[in-house]
Amino acid sequence: MAKKVGITTTVPVEIIYAAGWVPVDLNNIFIAGQQPGVAVEKAEQAGFPRNICGWIKGLYTTLLEQPGIETVIAVTQGDCSNTHALMETWQVAGIKVIPFAFPYDRDYDLLKLQMEKLMAYFGTGWEQVNRWKNRLDQVRKKAHLIDRLTWEGEAISGEINHLALIGCSDFNGDPDAYERYLDSLIVGANLTAKTAQPRRVRLGYAGVPPIVTDFYQYCEAYGAKIVYNEVQRQFAMPFAEPDIVEQYRRYTYPYPVFRRLEDINREIACRRIDGLVHYTQSFCFRQIEDIILRKQVKVPVLTLEGDRPGRLDARSRMRLDAFLDMLAA
Repeated sequence: MAKKVGITTTVPVEIIYAAGWVPVDLNNIFIAGQQPGVAVEKAEQAGFPRNICGWIKGLYTTLLEQPGIETVIAVTQGDCSNTHALMETWQVAGIKVIPFAFPYDRDYDLLKLQMEKLMAYFGTGWEQVNRWKNRLDQVRKKAHLIDRLTWEGEAISGEINHLALIGCSDFNGDPDAYERYLDSLIVGANLTAKTAQPRRVRLGYAGVPPIVTDFYQYCEAYGAKIVYNEVQRQFAMPFAEPDIVEQYRRYTYPYPVFRRLEDINREIACRRIDGLVHYTQSFCFRQIEDIILRKQVKVPVLTLEGDRPGRLDARSRMRLDAFLDMLAA
């Protein structure tokens, strides 16, 4: 049986598959679990402070309770600023931690060096990695088609778009099965395209995937549709790029906010977006980036903050209602 390795965010999974290992995105396992709130509480019982991101606490517990994972790749630059301390708590618990860094300035040589260090650890090379890149790009193309069907028509909901794209971080550990899942979504979209009804408001979603569980359902019940999921789309590597190093340079999430803003504004225009919801996680350094985003984005922006797993709170629902009413007027 292939060994599993946890990942704290999207990394070059081609390297993991090339080595015969199976990547497991701990974020997806955590939030899709039966009791993600309990995972956060267990981390707090272990000593994690209240004013630490809920995702970090969820990842801590999820890895320790996930059978068969004794190694994790933790992104030390380009993701959460609390990852360093999270790595150390895992090491104390006996987990093997492999650091990976996305260079802040997107330096090609530094990123290539990071990838080669990861290859050396897993005992694989460029030939095998590039073969896996070609294979995974075929699966990604189907995720890109689902994304296009989302904003060009009505048959794919914002939530299905979110799930299809976010799963490209690890392909659920089985690219062949994940490709079949995407195929089924495409077939379903073709069957329902003629009967789907247009929504009143076209929303964009920017920021990390939400820790709240009913955001998409709430918006669509109100008559809005999310036609753009910014970070989730980046997990699917939306830029056609034959060079794998360049592919992970063009991936915007781990780099300065200005690269992300270029992508956001371009997609706002292309997808005819009426307004943008910028989701920020409580106690996350990315909350500061909201200052820049609100100044640079070309449509109305609602900043929505989430803390712990669960449904939208009353205040968030009221703010969403008012925002959607304004856009629909």
